[in-house]
Amino acid sequence: MSRKPVWLIAGPTASGKTALAIHAARRLGGEVVNADSMQIYADIPVLSAVPSADEQAGIPHHLFGVLDASERASVGWWARAAMAVIEDISARGNTPVVVGGTGLYFNALTEGLAEVPEIPADAAEAAGAIAEQGVAPLRAQAEKHDPDGASRVLGDDIQRLRRIVEVGLATGRALSSFHGDTVPLLAADNWRGVVIEPEREALYARIDARFDHMLASGAPEEIDALAKRGLDPDLPAMKALGVPQLIALRNGEMTQAEAEEYAKRESRRYAKRQFTWFRNRCADWPRINSLDPATARAQFDALLEGETP
Repeated sequence: MSRKPVWLIAGPTASGKTALAIHAARRLGGEVVNADSMQIYADIPVLSAVPSADEQAGIPHHLFGVLDASERASVGWWARAAMAVIEDISARGNTPVVVGGTGLYFNALTEGLAEVPEIPADAAEAAGAIAEQGVAPLRAQAEKHDPDGASRVLGDDIQRLRRIVEVGLATGRALSSFHGDTVPLLAADNWRGVVIEPEREALYARIDARFDHMLASGAPEEIDALAKRGLDPDLPAMKALGVPQLIALRNGEMTQAEAEEYAKRESRRYAKRQFTWFRNRCADWPRINSLDPATARAQFDALLEGETP
């Protein structure tokens, strides 16, 4: 691999990661690699805020919209795909700029990926049945199978809780027990990380405004196309921010006002969980604290100057 370090740009939803990653790629001669678990899916570019064609112009982008909504992308799948892309970019002498808000993806790169056996269908279905009962019984089962791992899952992160239960049912072991022998996918001296951490209330206001923009920019049409396919509502893409609420609106189960408020509230809650994750797991990464694109670029450039020998 090239000596050029891999740049990791993390942060909560709507914090300006796309703009900063594109700026970083232009400065560094780089290519952008997606580290957002929803931007992987081709069916929801508006609701997952995939960079537009204008934003991507002139900068190669990878792992955006590469799976169908009927598929499930695990952390392991993403890590393998991302490393193949990163190695290819580096081999061509360019700088990989990995950007997103999915903390587990960054964790896989910098701390390693546990080699968990494939989960058989019966264990996955049993865990799914528990998840359908609600967060409380799912968390109770997760705590039974993996007390240490479950204690680190914040709020109602159903996907992570379900994963703990699946592994426990399939293997009889705690998911966290597989993490002891992990090896980082990126060498410690071959990556640099930065977290965008703006003032929280300002970010919440931006989240609300962005959802309004999504509604005016094609989100209802995305929902119509998804709903007509009759996909399993438990699929990751069907749980993307805004999707359940807008499907409920389409089905007459919510009013427009209820769907909008609920979707915005869920997005703000998700951002809060992301803040907590990055503060706990990326505590020593430099911070960029502004939502203003020009200020964020200036702060990143100052960070680059500090990296220069």
